[in-house]
Amino acid sequence: MDGFTDQTSGRENVPDGATQTVLNADISNIYAALDLKTPGQTGGLTKKRFLAALARQGVRANDARLGGMKETLAKLDDADVIGLENFAEMVRPCTDLVDRAAKDELVIPDFEDFAREIEMIYSACLANEGGEVADYIPQLARVAPNQFGVSICTADGQRASFGDAETPFCVQSSCKPINYAIALEALGEAYVHRHVGREPSGRSFNELELNYKRLPHNPMINAGAIMCCSLIEREKPLADRFDTVMETWRALAGGERAGYNNSVYLSEKATADRNHALAYFMRENGAFPDDTNILETLDFYFQCCSIESTTDKMAVVAATLANAGVCPTTGERVFANDTVKDCLSLMYSCGMYDFSGEFAFSVGVPAKSGVSGILMVVIPEVMGLAVWSPRLDKHGNSVRGVEFCRRLVERFAFHNYDNIAQRTDRIDPRMPRDRQETDYTFHLIRAAAQGDLNEISRLTAFGVDLGAADYDGRTALHLAASDGRMEVVEHLLNCGVDHLARDRWGQTAYDDAVRHGWSDVANRVFAGNSGG
Repeated sequence: MDGFTDQTSGRENVPDGATQTVLNADISNIYAALDLKTPGQTGGLTKKRFLAALARQGVRANDARLGGMKETLAKLDDADVIGLENFAEMVRPCTDLVDRAAKDELVIPDFEDFAREIEMIYSACLANEGGEVADYIPQLARVAPNQFGVSICTADGQRASFGDAETPFCVQSSCKPINYAIALEALGEAYVHRHVGREPSGRSFNELELNYKRLPHNPMINAGAIMCCSLIEREKPLADRFDTVMETWRALAGGERAGYNNSVYLSEKATADRNHALAYFMRENGAFPDDTNILETLDFYFQCCSIESTTDKMAVVAATLANAGVCPTTGERVFANDTVKDCLSLMYSCGMYDFSGEFAFSVGVPAKSGVSGILMVVIPEVMGLAVWSPRLDKHGNSVRGVEFCRRLVERFAFHNYDNIAQRTDRIDPRMPRDRQETDYTFHLIRAAAQGDLNEISRLTAFGVDLGAADYDGRTALHLAASDGRMEVVEHLLNCGVDHLARDRWGQTAYDDAVRHGWSDVANRVFAGNSGG
């Protein structure tokens, strides 16, 4: 290791001897941490064990950030041991990523457990066969209805997919936030919103209606999406404009190219009376910029809706939005921060057609659905999620997609306002397991001191250890006994909490009850778990 690359500036630096020693120590610590991630294995870090350790953190072997390391690994057999010196040279271009993965410091530290929970939610939603496939576009009506794919990608590029995650589908209305963002990047918020509003319509996505300014209500419904298409590189030929859109999708997906379904395009174009009506209605009301070519704009819109992707790719697209416009798997900035802020704001308030208000209330995250059955979900600074299942509800949203999101926020603290509610019955996967357990213990002990049996019951149902102690060794039973909370004491003892547990001063719950004059409580604690 003669030198290292400054990942911030890209300049070559030659460290002095002291710095070199620190770097070597850091590499040794990374190596040791990875070596410990396969319990029961000995004999050094092999290629197989190294890749398995990364995989448990959701980092794929083909991750673009691993750079030249992939070529080095390709020359090794699975059982080949990677020596420390070779390891140091191999990981030099991606030391930070490997270091954070080895030390469980990526955005979701217990990613393997989290992915297992996602798979369980996926399996629970499989049984739901409600809804119908969209039939107003003939090509969409032919799609097999029971397909179901789910993919996640975190803001640190941790990825997992389940079911039909590699099956292509047309993005349909999930192209709308992307086109809106492209227009914002080029023209700015003030100009774009001279031609399209930013309020929920409360009406169907293809309603023949404008707002009080005679503009489409927002970019997430058909009229607003057609308007955004009219704004994108309007001075260029249509082919060049579509190339810009496709290149943006490629960058958002970490370099993976989107597909295109010409059959869907032709089918959509042939059945587009309502969209033509919307376009001419907007022109009649002076909503478009001057000299807008209506037919070309509509063609452009139909082409964008006919872009093909998979949930595996679209999760990365969503994660780029979650990561403030920087693709997590490549580090490439695709959109500016303000662009993403505006885009997510409208996805949150308008992204689910006339179900947007209910979705914002009950699920509480930005999302955009499409009538192909795609649901693209963004959890800012955490992850992107793509769910695809073609059966739709009466609003045009994927039945399984909506159910999946409901189950997701019932299990995890992802709702935009969960931090205000301070819910302890939902997991925060951003927090390491030991930190979560410490927080749960705090909530438990506080509830015991306050006599809040409802909160204790919720924590009990959630599987929290009711006998857990704080840094002083004091348990919930100690606090309940000190404050004379007989009902809580009964509950804890009936649940089998150890009445003989001692704090760091050697005191039991019985001692605390006696010291504070709660004789009835003291007698009950003395009787212990038998209650006799």
